[in-house]
Amino acid sequence: MVYKSIFSSLLSSALLVTSKVSAEDVVDIMTENNGMERPAFDTKVAVVPLIISTERLGTALGVSGVIKHAGQPQASIFGLGLYSDNNSNISFISFNNYTLPSVKQWLFSTEYYRGDFKSGIYFLPTAKAPEDTLLTDEIIAEGVESSLRVNARYVLPWGRGVNGAARSLIRQRSETGANPLEFGVTSINITPFKQTRDVVGYDYLPDISQGLELQFDWDNRDSIGDTTSGSQTRFTVRRDFGDDDRDSWTTWQLDQSAYVPFDGNTLFKEQVLAFNYYLADTPTWNSGSEANQKHRPPSFAGIKLGGFNRLRGYLPGQFHNRSAVMYSAEYRVKPHWQPLHNLPFYNFPWWQWSAFVEAGQVLDTFDLVELHRDLKWTAGLGLRFNAEGVVVRIDYAQSESDKQLWFMVNQAF
Repeated sequence: MVYKSIFSSLLSSALLVTSKVSAEDVVDIMTENNGMERPAFDTKVAVVPLIISTERLGTALGVSGVIKHAGQPQASIFGLGLYSDNNSNISFISFNNYTLPSVKQWLFSTEYYRGDFKSGIYFLPTAKAPEDTLLTDEIIAEGVESSLRVNARYVLPWGRGVNGAARSLIRQRSETGANPLEFGVTSINITPFKQTRDVVGYDYLPDISQGLELQFDWDNRDSIGDTTSGSQTRFTVRRDFGDDDRDSWTTWQLDQSAYVPFDGNTLFKEQVLAFNYYLADTPTWNSGSEANQKHRPPSFAGIKLGGFNRLRGYLPGQFHNRSAVMYSAEYRVKPHWQPLHNLPFYNFPWWQWSAFVEAGQVLDTFDLVELHRDLKWTAGLGLRFNAEGVVVRIDYAQSESDKQLWFMVNQAF
């Protein structure tokens, strides 16, 4: 079994948990205070030591910590740091879901990540000339990467957002429907971003991406993390406007999920079929008057498949190109048998078993017919459980040529 992906999974877990960590905790606070903008609340602090060992990282020690209700009932601060015996290190910090006085429809967040890897795993173009076909090679090299994102989320004042952005984070079991004016949370996310990646020995590759991301999101799920019905629609446009040292580029991505519940039986108290469709393109891919002036994003910032959410049987970013399509299906069940109730130190309200299949492909043109030829596939089994309000996910995925074991936070979709 290939365990080299566990480290990147751990880091990604930190990045994913931050936006959801306080959403459920705010329920009681807001309810007890009749939805007041600034109710009384107690700040909560949790710190977890980390120790991991992987093929390329070696043994790493670190610590992660979260501050819930950090100045506001719905806000949180998350931080993580790791250092390994081969002198690699990572750091991450985020400030999540803050509001401003008298601006109840907006939430503000920011996050910063930096990683310094002495034996990093990268998938890089094999051809240096932009007009050549973009094949990729897996390399092991020293590299430094970083990411800075500042997010302003406007929650539209209808559906579950009618009482403000902070209260829209509360997601107990709720009704779903086809009209966004009545159901779900509709939001517009505006996110300036900056990404960098410098791989030693590959100076010809682009090393920076900086621009603006706009996302429309209609979250019509009945619950976050423990979804049994509803849907979620996200459409994202990313634009790097370029400068004297780099070309501009644009990408768009459509992400559609749907959930269908089934009645329980003698084995399972809950059964859900979950589906996801992903389609993406880089419309500026072939624009430009010369071969060396193509408006294409760096591989780390563009359209890609592989990793903990898409084509889980492959490594992160193993396939990247102009466009991509992917289909996912998961069968999720909650058995009547629940032995985690008896554990003395932590609260585990539920656990869930899953089986999943995925199929996807990338291509250097945007052609729906060609994108569906020779689809790459993965299949696997998963275990998810609610640990103190956080959904922990363990997935084993098998692909045509590899297998991966992922330790993650939150569902894949």
